[in-house]
Amino acid sequence: MASTGDNPGVIAPPPLLFLGALAAGAALDFWLLRASTGLPGWFRWGLGAVLAVAMVGLLAAAFGRFRRAGTNVEPWRPSTALVTDGVYRFTRNPIYLAMALGYLGVALVADSVVALILLPPTLALLQVGVIAREERYLAGKFGDDYRRYMASVRRWL
Repeated sequence: MASTGDNPGVIAPPPLLFLGALAAGAALDFWLLRASTGLPGWFRWGLGAVLAVAMVGLLAAAFGRFRRAGTNVEPWRPSTALVTDGVYRFTRNPIYLAMALGYLGVALVADSVVALILLPPTLALLQVGVIAREERYLAGKFGDDYRRYMASVRRWL
């Protein structure tokens, strides 16, 4: 998804990065390397449920702020407004944080060590191929307003 205009030129839609890593983890788990976390099922399912609720809450809050601002959520489309309020006062990337929490919850419920191991490389790919590109784009588009926002709000938490 190289940049061809007014967008950050992210390498792929972020949900596909997470889903691809989960699919790879599931495939490796199933066909090659079944490794359990050793955590009891009730704990994995309970934590998975908590993470799912957190994911849905973050996504709803973030999407709502984008909708109110009248800007695009999709990182391959132009940004028309800088969103810095609501959940964006606490994290610059609540949608990616939500996706990471959802990924972690699914990997735990599936009891997949392989999927858990694939989360850090997925986050590294997200950082380089999506977040860094978005930050350059937003700094270029919104200038000092975005740079001040970056200086005052952490990327993740």
